[in-house]
Amino acid sequence: MPTSPELALFLDLVAIPGRSGKEGAVMKAIRERLLAAGAEPGCLGHDSAHKKIPHGGEIGNLILKLPGTVRGPRRMLSAHVDTVPICEGCQPKISGDRVVNTNPRSGLGGDDRAGAAVLLATAESILREQPPHSPLTFLWTVQEEVGLYGARHVSLAAIGKPRQAFNFDGGSPAKVVIGATGGYRMSIDIEGVASHAGNRPEEGVSAIAIAALAISDLVENGWHGLIKKGNKRGTANVGVIAGGDATNVVTDHVQLRAEARSHEANFRERIVSEIERAFTQAAKKVKNTNGQAGTVAFDGRLDYESFKLDVDDPAVTAARIAVLAERLKPELAIGNGGLDANWLNARGIPTVTIGCGQHDIHTISEWLDIEEFETACRIAHRLATVPAPVAV
Repeated sequence: MPTSPELALFLDLVAIPGRSGKEGAVMKAIRERLLAAGAEPGCLGHDSAHKKIPHGGEIGNLILKLPGTVRGPRRMLSAHVDTVPICEGCQPKISGDRVVNTNPRSGLGGDDRAGAAVLLATAESILREQPPHSPLTFLWTVQEEVGLYGARHVSLAAIGKPRQAFNFDGGSPAKVVIGATGGYRMSIDIEGVASHAGNRPEEGVSAIAIAALAISDLVENGWHGLIKKGNKRGTANVGVIAGGDATNVVTDHVQLRAEARSHEANFRERIVSEIERAFTQAAKKVKNTNGQAGTVAFDGRLDYESFKLDVDDPAVTAARIAVLAERLKPELAIGNGGLDANWLNARGIPTVTIGCGQHDIHTISEWLDIEEFETACRIAHRLATVPAPVAV
């Protein structure tokens, strides 16, 4: 079976290294192809989103903004280009109806080079064929995997304040994500008192013991893992614990990293409060013979706010029509992970997310469904070229 131009484009993009913060090479490849397809240099450029990210980065978001040939609200197609670290070293190969990775030590990186390829294939087609379309923006974002930073800091002026947006990222193209959870991340620093664990353990205050008591409290009281309290739902996880140098020393410092998620902001705040309560109380319980106890300090931030679009929102309606045109049944879904759509919606741009064939993401077993990917390309082309209703 001959390889389609869209699939060949994906194979090229996915082989380029580009973990979060190191997207320069893949952005260069996308930019060069857009210019070769006829993009005017004045319509194509990067913003300075990376300069607003705490840890910096090589480059900002890439934006292609096209004037419309018909009247209608501006539409935007978006996808992130960064991959998780495990995907560096990808060696893609077509295997039957899939694209797989032949490097046993890395992941494929279809999340989200598949989305980036969907956008690029659509933009190239529009630039070369000049079909009728309303005003369009194509947005390739950076650093989605480490905090949705590209979408969080994208310049609204640079993207032209679109009225509808379609984000391509993950799963079946029939899946239309119209809502997603909100996430909060925090670091927890525990200070104890060091002592010799063999000669004078009673003089120490173990930061590890404090952490253990706090985590046990959260688990026993239903505030860790999947959380169900009445009709409220959320999740919490202590994912990182670091501390200690030797077994013969009572550890005096431990740092933990945790997260809380919920579709309801108030309940997410309750989860965070319960985490803080558990660690604060645990610190008071662990004392040495001098009566000293440990201390706890918290530092956290909102990663992304939850959102849920109405089923009759124009962006949702447009996505459903495009999916139906491919003889698929649209599956309206609410996600439990963060997406660029979280921040785009928070910044006033109604955004749905559509899958483009990625499966088993963030693992060395990741693979791309070729038929689903090519269907997503057709859906994107429909969304970009079918004239939108005239704004009133």
